[in-house]
Amino acid sequence: MEPRRDTRADRLPLAGPPGSATGLALVIEPALRRASHDGARAVSAERTPAAKLDEAVGLARAIDLQVEQSGIVMLNALRPATYLGKGKVEEIAGLVKTHEAGVVVMDCALSPVQQRNLEKAWNAKVIDRTGLILEIFGRRARTREGALQVEHAHLTYQKSRLVRSWTHLERQRGGFGFLGGPGETQLEADRRIIEERLAKIESELAKVKRTRALHRESRRRVPYPIVALVGYTNAGKSTLFNRMTRASVLSADMLFATLDPTLRAVDLPHGARVIVSDTVGFISDLPTMLVAAFRATLEEVIEADVILHVRDVSHEDAEAQLADVEKILRQLGIDPHADQRRALIEVWNKIDRLDAEERARLKNLAERKPPEQRPVLVSAVTGEGLETLDAAIEARLSAGRVLIELEVDPADGAGMSWLHRHTEVINKTLNERNGRIAMTVRTDANKAAAVRTRFANSGRQVASGE
Repeated sequence: MEPRRDTRADRLPLAGPPGSATGLALVIEPALRRASHDGARAVSAERTPAAKLDEAVGLARAIDLQVEQSGIVMLNALRPATYLGKGKVEEIAGLVKTHEAGVVVMDCALSPVQQRNLEKAWNAKVIDRTGLILEIFGRRARTREGALQVEHAHLTYQKSRLVRSWTHLERQRGGFGFLGGPGETQLEADRRIIEERLAKIESELAKVKRTRALHRESRRRVPYPIVALVGYTNAGKSTLFNRMTRASVLSADMLFATLDPTLRAVDLPHGARVIVSDTVGFISDLPTMLVAAFRATLEEVIEADVILHVRDVSHEDAEAQLADVEKILRQLGIDPHADQRRALIEVWNKIDRLDAEERARLKNLAERKPPEQRPVLVSAVTGEGLETLDAAIEARLSAGRVLIELEVDPADGAGMSWLHRHTEVINKTLNERNGRIAMTVRTDANKAAAVRTRFANSGRQVASGE
């Protein structure tokens, strides 16, 4: 193993009180020597093993593990029984004993058999990447829905781990009566308990999903577009959300600082009101079960009018992170390059960390892109570029929307109330010549017909896409 001893003095703050670290740990980054020639691993190969190791160490720290040593293990082939070769398993066993580590984090997907064999060889708890991310999600989820989704994903993962890892799973309970059969094995009983709990959680999640659908339906009746923030974990989404909405969502320099979605109403400079949604951060090799479990949470992204893809352009693997986020968006049914139903704006964040030369290079790169694909350079920490971002959001929202000027009788309170509920009221003044209320409203093209029908004698379309 190529060791990298943890000598950082500026450790990330622990999620719990001082001294609450869950134990000493080693972090192992297995890397196939032939990975760069494997077409199926092309996206993963874009990220260097060293960068992946740094991310794995960050994930371990996110659950308060004290990382004693981390390192990269180069492999020529994967071993079915232990993932690593026999020599590497023995070498790491010595490191575990030397550092008295109770946990070994393997930054890969281990089969149940591989996990069991490594735990026996190292006499320590072994956590693979999926288990590590599930543990973080379990600690971070705060809402009822988030907790249910995490528990569902965790139980689904645990169900696949029931492989007689311990002798008690081989015991049998006796049958009823003198001639009863061998009864139910402990393994079968554990699996049945998990399946019953999964069924109950799925029932509760269905109720939560219906409630969220009602909330979304009520928001649709109010003509406020939704602006959803997505991006790789620790890209600065929550910091940008706080800056845009003047909210106080937890934002910290750690992976998965926030999980549960947060929504706030924001008034843009020219008067348009939008609902901004902060969502869970994405990560490479996100467990499929979590994508499915958090689909309800990410429905804010699916329903969004504008998606802000927040990127950390100061990160050495920014391009690889871009590919990972786009892959998960496609799993949600959103093609960043072909979806015409919504606008996607790339937000190049953390420019305050760049020197003048790199800033100039990125600015020049952004300006060469077509207007509809042009990214916005910002610093969520200093606020630099936020005005440009607001203008970009307004421009994308107004594209394809219809401006309508009409006059309403002051006595028609129901009509004005209807306009406020179903359109975006841009301007409202009193016409002193006839005593009527002159209004300028903006709405989607598919709602414009309803406006013109209701106010057939007073409305006229002014412009489209203004």
